[in-house]
Amino acid sequence: MRNPLQEQLLKAGLVKKDKIAKVVREQAKQRQGKAPVVADEAQVDARKLQAERAERDRAIAAERNAEARKKEIRAQVRQIVETTRVKRDGEIAYRFTDGDKITSLLVSEPLRAQLAAGVLAIARLDDRYELIPRAAADKIHMRVADVVVSDHGRKDTAPLPADDDDDYYKQFVVPDDLIW
Repeated sequence: MRNPLQEQLLKAGLVKKDKIAKVVREQAKQRQGKAPVVADEAQVDARKLQAERAERDRAIAAERNAEARKKEIRAQVRQIVETTRVKRDGEIAYRFTDGDKITSLLVSEPLRAQLAAGVLAIARLDDRYELIPRAAADKIHMRVADVVVSDHGRKDTAPLPADDDDDYYKQFVVPDDLIW
């Protein structure tokens, strides 16, 4: 591509055609080598907006993944409880605490003994309570800690701080299998 000045010089006979072609090639090489594209404000704003959208999409995807993971864990817990629950029958009321409430279940004498010994645990599933074996309670506790409401076999409970009154009351032994 020649500019109008080059055309005029060529018509006037001041330069030769091959000389103009050589200059045009050199100019093209220089333009390709050092022509940084200057970003205007619209491009910068578009890139910024795109980055913000991508970050927001990542946050929404992470939130969806976390919610899906919670649902998956709840479904696993439900399946473990339903497949491993122990059939309970009996006429003895076994009382336990669920948060700040005292609740009771009717169980038989062998089941009550297993609950007191920690062989069985009590899990809350929706609005009902189920008896489950120790292994199932451990699996559930690894996934969600608040589903297992009564577990006498669990050893990781923190001891209460010692008071001066504790020394006095140590002389009065309370049996572990006390029915209240």
